[in-house]
Amino acid sequence: MAKLLFYDTETTGTNYMKHSIIELSGIIEIDGEIKETFEYVVRPHAKAAIEPAALKTNGHKFEDLPTYPEMPRVHQLLTEALSKYVDKYDKKDKFHLVGFNNRGFDDNFLRMFFNLCNDDFFGAYFWADTIDAMVLASKYLVDVRHEMPSFKLHRVAKTLGIAVDDSKLHEALYDSVLAREIYYAIETESLL
Repeated sequence: MAKLLFYDTETTGTNYMKHSIIELSGIIEIDGEIKETFEYVVRPHAKAAIEPAALKTNGHKFEDLPTYPEMPRVHQLLTEALSKYVDKYDKKDKFHLVGFNNRGFDDNFLRMFFNLCNDDFFGAYFWADTIDAMVLASKYLVDVRHEMPSFKLHRVAKTLGIAVDDSKLHEALYDSVLAREIYYAIETESLL
């Protein structure tokens, strides 16, 4: 049974050791069927550095951050959603994390989020070998990569023929949807 969590984070910067998640969204999929989606905003942890450039990119406003739910509450909501589909005490029952550049970025922030919430069960919910749609796309688009001006999420999606609403980029749930579409565009072609 394939349990996939397509997800994305928006953050206050690029360093998971000093910045914080401020938006966490995803799509829970079991055997190709979407079971539910989630979309949370998160108050940054107390010691988080907040980069104006990051907020400009993701569209969050500095003055709104203190009004977001605190990490423990969002963590509770997330783990309640995950626990509907996996048993954290069963070592053979976990989600594959799937995103775009998640291996080098989002996975670190998500693991830190669990650490900051004093939850040692990150590895009980997720397999260690995550799936990165950016890496899959890199191999798939190797013959046209030199023609692409960048390898960002929207550029890869457009190159694969996926319609992109540029006004929704950096909304975590929308980025999760695009990562899922990239994943399936490549998987479908690979099966042909």
